[in-house]
Amino acid sequence: MTDLLWTRPDGEVLATVVLAHGAGAAMDSPFMTKMAANLAEAGLAVARFEFAYMAGRRNGGPKKPPPKAEQLIGEFQTVVQQVLKECEGPLLIGGKSMGGRVAAMLASGGSLPGRIKGVICLGYPFHPTGKPEPEHWRLVPLEQGKRPILVLQGDRDGFGSQEEIDAITLPAAVTLHYLEDGNHDFAPRGRSPATLDGNLAIAAGQIRSFADTILS
Repeated sequence: MTDLLWTRPDGEVLATVVLAHGAGAAMDSPFMTKMAANLAEAGLAVARFEFAYMAGRRNGGPKKPPPKAEQLIGEFQTVVQQVLKECEGPLLIGGKSMGGRVAAMLASGGSLPGRIKGVICLGYPFHPTGKPEPEHWRLVPLEQGKRPILVLQGDRDGFGSQEEIDAITLPAAVTLHYLEDGNHDFAPRGRSPATLDGNLAIAAGQIRSFADTILS
């Protein structure tokens, strides 16, 4: 059984978000912790988890690079089944960067439990950094998604900036929201009027609106 890190609202829970980490930072990284807290304030419960390679690092194992994203789909699916047993109501699945990509890949595959209503991508890795050529874009999980998808993206994200993304056509099932002057972690530059905390709060608000829409 996977260790889950729960963050729950004080009041009524609209839905539960199963949230995976990015390639290089654990489920209790500052980004993940702040994001979970903002989601709880928005009325969403959050179940964070770690893929086995990251959990191995926590337990003193070698700092191995993550497996290919497609090799992590089964782990995510197992966690979803665990969360379904531990809570009631609808689920959203998603994650930071690689975690969101794996969630989108899971949602583009075979049949999903009916309680899974949508996908959330926090900084989707549209392409590797420095490789914006068409052959490097990772659009298939978004194009083949079987649930509504919300992508929250810093407008200067090195894995897909607003300028780059605006030049392509995304599927109708994908809702895209840019965070002002945000990098891959939604952080703006010091001279920007935007703030990291403000962008995280905006992201949580967008997720709550997305949940309200698809659950209504």
